[in-house]
Amino acid sequence: MKLRSAALTDIGKVRLQNQDQYLCQPALGLFGVADGVGGLPGGAEAAECAVRTLIHRFKADGEAKPDLTAAMLAANQAVERLGELVSPGMGIGTTVVFGLFRAGHLSLAHVGDSRAYVLHDGSITQLTQDHTVENETKRKGTPDDYLLLHPSSRHTLTRCVGQPVPLEVDTVERPLTSGECYLFLTDGITRLVSDEELVGLAGQKLPPADFLRKMIDLALDRGGNDNATAVAVFVDDATP
Repeated sequence: MKLRSAALTDIGKVRLQNQDQYLCQPALGLFGVADGVGGLPGGAEAAECAVRTLIHRFKADGEAKPDLTAAMLAANQAVERLGELVSPGMGIGTTVVFGLFRAGHLSLAHVGDSRAYVLHDGSITQLTQDHTVENETKRKGTPDDYLLLHPSSRHTLTRCVGQPVPLEVDTVERPLTSGECYLFLTDGITRLVSDEELVGLAGQKLPPADFLRKMIDLALDRGGNDNATAVAVFVDDATP
């Protein structure tokens, strides 16, 4: 299996602090992003704690079959404990989406509204579903329920890493295919750059770092109202 990867983060043009973190660990096959929850204190600390916990866990897993749900729950516990120190009474939180690339296979875990995509042969597929009030209402409610949502509440998270209640983790398993490109993005990009534009940038066949730079620059040109973080993984050869 042969992968090429890159990661890039930018504070944007509005925020005073970058609360995003990324995972780019080629030796572990571990890639992803985390976005500290806005509206709570300690977002940067939450994202950094989650990323640090995941790296430590996968460095220690040896040859055992990795359990991504258990890893995410370990990150949740670590962030929750940190929140008791950083923000007693309110807690802290972060989104997390990460993938483990091993033996021609991708294992993916996800909580929050940071996203994972796969691009291949001019098409794009979103591998995650945002855990937001808007999506939960669409999934469980009626069209009228969605129309009644106030715009300010539509993007409110329904799940995050660091929450004290039992955490539900979404997972995806899929074989890798040569020529695919996997993206892990925070919402500072996904709210400003369309799927079609991601496909267009991928079609330019740029090196991974240049691809991400153009993507983030596009988000910055449109206001850069949030931190913007991206990780790209190109599958040059999926042979295990």
